[in-house]
Amino acid sequence: MQKTEYKIIIEALLFASPDPLTQAKVNSVFDSDSPNLVEVVENLNSQYKKEKHAFEIRSVAGGFQLVSRDKFEYFIRRMLNKSGRLTLSPAALDSLAIIAYKQPIGRYEIEAIRGVDSSGVLKTLLTRNLIIIKGRDSGPGRPLLYQTTVKFLEHFGLNRISDMPKLKEITDLMEADPTLGEQIAVFEENEPESNNESQSPKIKVG
Repeated sequence: MQKTEYKIIIEALLFASPDPLTQAKVNSVFDSDSPNLVEVVENLNSQYKKEKHAFEIRSVAGGFQLVSRDKFEYFIRRMLNKSGRLTLSPAALDSLAIIAYKQPIGRYEIEAIRGVDSSGVLKTLLTRNLIIIKGRDSGPGRPLLYQTTVKFLEHFGLNRISDMPKLKEITDLMEADPTLGEQIAVFEENEPESNNESQSPKIKVG
């Protein structure tokens, strides 16, 4: 099989796969002589960049996904917002951010930071499989501890938790470019917690 054929097949698999595409999945598709996924992805990304496509292949949660480029994210988010298909409510995003940066963390610690009851939000995040119960704290009452999941990594286009921007980096960006606040504000609509919490803010192509 020619390299060009491998590229087309891998591209089709990326479009069709609901989860990040891994080498193991590619191996299961080919009877023999499976292509090297990393090499094909590098080749495809070079092609996409040269031809100025609106999408690229990202390393996500141990595999690869076809996603929209960062430069178009603001416009895609505005479209989703105006169509009523917000990803997560502000309350859910607040709680999820706290868990992501402080994990494993208990409900009372989350509520101490947010200043409001978070039981409903935690149920939503658990239902969406963005967080799981890690275990119990050793402190008084042995409260449940929460941490993020692989689905969380996929949802936000991260390969690992350490890929998350540092809080200082976000602050520095906001200070350097105040207009970033306008982009963030697109998602800070006061939507009810239970309504319209759809898929990922990083738009998966296909």
